[in-house]
Amino acid sequence: MATVVTGGRGRQTALLVLEDGYVLRGRSYGAVGRTVGEIVFSTAMTGYQETLTDPSYHRQIVVQTAPHIGNTGVNDEDPESARIWVAGYVVRDPARRASSWRSRRELEDELCSAGVVGLCEVDTRALTRHLREAGAMRAGVFSGQALPAGAEDAGGPSPAAVEICLEAVRSEPGMTGQALAAEVTTSRGYVVEPSGEFEGRQPRAVVAAVDLGIKARTPWQLAERGARVHVLPQSTTLAEVLALRPDGVFFSNGPGDPGASDTEVELLRGVLDARIPFFGICLGNQLLGRALGYGTYKLGYGHRGTNQPVVDRSTGKVEITAHNHGFAVDAPVDEASLAPFDNGRYGRVEVSHLGLNDGVVEGLRALDLPAFSVQYHPEAAAGPHDGEHLFDRFMRLMRDNQGR
Repeated sequence: MATVVTGGRGRQTALLVLEDGYVLRGRSYGAVGRTVGEIVFSTAMTGYQETLTDPSYHRQIVVQTAPHIGNTGVNDEDPESARIWVAGYVVRDPARRASSWRSRRELEDELCSAGVVGLCEVDTRALTRHLREAGAMRAGVFSGQALPAGAEDAGGPSPAAVEICLEAVRSEPGMTGQALAAEVTTSRGYVVEPSGEFEGRQPRAVVAAVDLGIKARTPWQLAERGARVHVLPQSTTLAEVLALRPDGVFFSNGPGDPGASDTEVELLRGVLDARIPFFGICLGNQLLGRALGYGTYKLGYGHRGTNQPVVDRSTGKVEITAHNHGFAVDAPVDEASLAPFDNGRYGRVEVSHLGLNDGVVEGLRALDLPAFSVQYHPEAAAGPHDGEHLFDRFMRLMRDNQGR
């Protein structure tokens, strides 16, 4: 992804070009220049600030299916990380001005400051339908000096202009095979102490949380339950994890292809061998699947939004959940099976959760180890909050294994 910022506010002609030749012409939104990445859509109606600052969107151009974006501006409380991570941003109707008592800045000003090239005044419904049919793919947004000659022709962009954009898009590597957690992880470890009613008290548990693109809400969820959370870089070794004498290990969400995350898989196998309670979210779920010996695969267009129904197979309860993933675990869903790695070294495993829209594996539970994971995001700062009880489950798992 390459971005060249040449201007700020002010609507200029902008092109969105997908690698299959699909083209939309709109107006610039945010920074002006060029950006290339994988284009995906999010069906969330709210929480655009959390979306923009989610490290899992690294190297992705996000299309918002909600028509009006920017209405509530930007505040200093809702970011999930210290920066905006999306490679580009596509919306239909940007707000003319923010209207919220919590707002501190306009969203478009924030995008300009971060150098995020975007596009507006396009039919995002038609674009989403196209992505649902053709699948997530590489795309580019071009405006300002990055716009090739012929892009503003009265009858639409010229074939020559489109071809120049296509060349830039198709030269960008796809998401498959990309190990990206090292690009978004914290540069050094830090500690989140127990908070709320547990502030100032001895921690109920010590958690080693490996940051693969962690969102701020996640250690907060554990801290408010009395845990001391050591947030660790992606490069952390097993010896460094064990030196903390953790009651549990957590693997976060993050960007990229789990099939390329061999270092993280080996670390996780060390955790499982040590019989330390484990909880994984999103990429953490996919890595647990790989550690147990299952494969992963790329979804056609992924799950992204805050309205995905998931069933907990142990209770039959349906939860509405937040998602952001383009890969999934390939595990048998009919009944518990012996984990294939090393001739069943980790015992039996069951698929604990299923997505009701398409039957995708949404959770794993080891039956002979203290380990479980979910594909969705139970920390969900913008909601829904149906899955927050999983943090209580992790706390119970650690408590039940303390001293063993």
